[in-house]
Amino acid sequence: MAGDAPVADVIGELREETRSAIAQIRQIVDELRPPALDELGLVSAIGEHAARMATIAVEVNGPDPAPPLPAAVEVAAYRIALEAITNAARHAGALHCEVRIAVNGALELDVSDDGSGLPRDVVPGVGLGSMRERAAELGGSCEVSTAQQGGTVVHARLPLERA
Repeated sequence: MAGDAPVADVIGELREETRSAIAQIRQIVDELRPPALDELGLVSAIGEHAARMATIAVEVNGPDPAPPLPAAVEVAAYRIALEAITNAARHAGALHCEVRIAVNGALELDVSDDGSGLPRDVVPGVGLGSMRERAAELGGSCEVSTAQQGGTVVHARLPLERA
């Protein structure tokens, strides 16, 4: 029956649907825990992503390799850092961004840029809200402010014990 045209068409459709399902599963897995975290570690994974940014220079500083961290803390820090870098490039017109990571009983993440800073009447969108939610889910905090010298500063504190 495989030589029969209608059967061959069905097999072709099934093959495409299977490929699509596999691609969707890979995307879901990547969103749950980016493979770069396991392959490179937190600092290098952020650095690798930042290196692909075309419009902004990003400097990433932190312990590399980082001490063992709870998976949820690593993923949250990674996602917050990427969102802050993306916001700096897309919304603030920043040319330079610095990511600093420290681990002292908690993971401290600071992302600062040389962009326009937050508008006075900023209405937090999905990006700012998701950064705060990621931190809050772990019992931490994420604050976004305009620096005195200009630019935006994102400071996240993610406790290690509760995660």
